[in-house]
Amino acid sequence: MNDYIRWAGIGVFHCGVEVYGVEYAFGVHSYPTSGIFEVEPRRCPGFRFRKAIFMGMTSLNPNQVSEFMERQSLNYTGDTYHLITKNCNHFCKDICYKLTGNSIPKWVNRLARIGAICSNILPKALKVSAVRQIKDYESQEGEKQRLRPMFQRRSSI
Repeated sequence: MNDYIRWAGIGVFHCGVEVYGVEYAFGVHSYPTSGIFEVEPRRCPGFRFRKAIFMGMTSLNPNQVSEFMERQSLNYTGDTYHLITKNCNHFCKDICYKLTGNSIPKWVNRLARIGAICSNILPKALKVSAVRQIKDYESQEGEKQRLRPMFQRRSSI
């Protein structure tokens, strides 16, 4: 789809933040646990890598970055993801600014900003939370374990 709408200066983009050889991103799931996950840089499943943009340097070392991401996970739970108001691009804008003092280019999340401006004419499905809570949350132990972010499973970067 992006190939057809790029001429208009908009697109639907997934983005992540690469720090010390680890790509951090934010995604949706049904639980009030971290939506931040780690992948091998430029290899996020379900997405085609298109472009890397150097955003600057961080003063944090790898262990501090891991601790920083764990703290950020409290603000980025999977059940709070929303395509228009809190998506992976919002996450990257926030994290890049906190780590480097620089923000991502505005074109990266332009379509969501347009959606927010036009929210009164958007379909109702896009105005509500992206996911619904599963009433049987506690019985989903296996699924919760599978979705746990990698940085909580390893001791160091």
